Amino acid sequence: MAYFDRFPLMAYDMKGNNDYKLLPNILRRVKLRSGVRSGAFVFDNYDVVDGERPEDLAFKYYGDAEYHWIILMTNNITDRYYQWPLSQPQFAEHLTDKYGAGSEDAVHHYEKTTDSGPTSSNGPNDYSHLVECNEDDENPAIITNRQYEQRKQDEYRQIRLLDKKYLGLFVQEFEKLIRA
Repeated sequence: MAYFDRFPLMAYDMKGNNDYKLLPNILRRVKLRSGVRSGAFVFDNYDVVDGERPEDLAFKYYGDAEYHWIILMTNNITDRYYQWPLSQPQFAEHLTDKYGAGSEDAVHHYEKTTDSGPTSSNGPNDYSHLVECNEDDENPAIITNRQYEQRKQDEYRQIRLLDKKYLGLFVQEFEKLIRA
């Protein structure tokens, strides 16, 4: 069953001419419970491979590409195109579109290290000990547009996958809540 097939239908007049059509009520939302979101035993950590789409991952992990919506929902991804890691060609195009050709390596901002050191344990992608500063602060590091955007991509790459043994329960609960 496709994602929007699970939604209740609503009568909608698309042209304002009293010709109503039954359409999925896409305004309905279901939020993942905070207790479930923080439950480490319910999720497996996963690093998205370059060029891998949510549909590819859903097929690989759950055996059905239609479950891509579960991956997006459990990772709080509301924009599938800009909150999911881009492939290398898409990333290059994104940099050029956003900053202009030749400006990809221009200064985005300056940073310095705080005295407290890293405040999280996110490994090599832990930037919690860095703060933005002014250009005239003592020995600021230059962060280019490319570095800034690459950090965002690295963050998007780290997702969590709902353990397969909870898949059926998750779908049942979603269907129950979306129709409530």
